[in-house]
Amino acid sequence: MDSGLDIAVAALRSGGVIAYPTEAVYGLGCDPANEAAVSRVFALKQRPATQGMLLIAADFAQVEKYVALAAVPAAALARALASWPGPHTWVFPRAPQTPRWLTGAHSGIALRVTAHPLAAALCRAFGGALVSTSANRHGEPPARSAEAVQAAFGADVAYILAGETGGLARPTPIHDVVSGEEIRI
Repeated sequence: MDSGLDIAVAALRSGGVIAYPTEAVYGLGCDPANEAAVSRVFALKQRPATQGMLLIAADFAQVEKYVALAAVPAAALARALASWPGPHTWVFPRAPQTPRWLTGAHSGIALRVTAHPLAAALCRAFGGALVSTSANRHGEPPARSAEAVQAAFGADVAYILAGETGGLARPTPIHDVVSGEEIRI
């Protein structure tokens, strides 16, 4: 593991919020099992907790525990899995044990198996999924560089894992996995 990943993982494990590049923008992330860390992400973004958080992973196994698989038709699951790894976010029915601090007022949870090499390596090094939300204050444009994250958040972020974003012009589209309905394009 390279030293940047080591530092990022140590920050995550100690409850810190980090920033890292994703397919389109820099993301803020933390350990999804750490309620205090997730609350800190909401506070940093100045975003209401009712909106919930997206999780990214290196593979579906890292997010499967958050999904009520029995509520997902086989064809819908196959469609989502065929789009991954890649810049596609799907909202799945949440499993009963999925913490409310991740889903907010929603009955589903937004998940993405990322194709971004550094974000995927971070998930692998951490050993699980991560909260992933654009690195910006609510209503502001998202950061597209480590320097922009530093300017926006400074010492409020435990670590910035520097790297190139994936080149997408806009954050990934979000679809409902069961209905296929576009939630964000």
